[in-house]
Amino acid sequence: MTDSDADASGTAGSDAETGSAADSAPIAIDFGEDGLVPAVAQDADSGEVLMLAYVSPEALERTRETGEAHYHSRSRDELWHKGGTSGHTQAVREVRADCDADTLLYLVDQEGGACHTGHRSCFYRTVDGERVGERVFDPDEVY
Repeated sequence: MTDSDADASGTAGSDAETGSAADSAPIAIDFGEDGLVPAVAQDADSGEVLMLAYVSPEALERTRETGEAHYHSRSRDELWHKGGTSGHTQAVREVRADCDADTLLYLVDQEGGACHTGHRSCFYRTVDGERVGERVFDPDEVY
């Protein structure tokens, strides 16, 4: 059995493999050595990828309690309520874990822009520097 054949508890035959919702149980998220797991925020309706951030156990707990996205700010080393300053919150419809339980997907309803630069998505440019995303607010007015 390889790592990809095992569920979060290390045993084969997870719900994802069998498709049995009746046998579902909470997933043990692997927060790794640093206590953080990456989380992708995706627009729940359009599928647009909005941002990537990191989540601590506390951030995941607060997200589930409040229904609004919480992350861990690595630069400030603290819990971060998305939109707490800007008002550009993320209402979380669902939190999913990947097959290895070491990455999360937040399916969200984004209020305003997700990116601190004023863009709807943090992925607003190509690697060649072409701007492909929409700017929805002026960060100088918000921050």
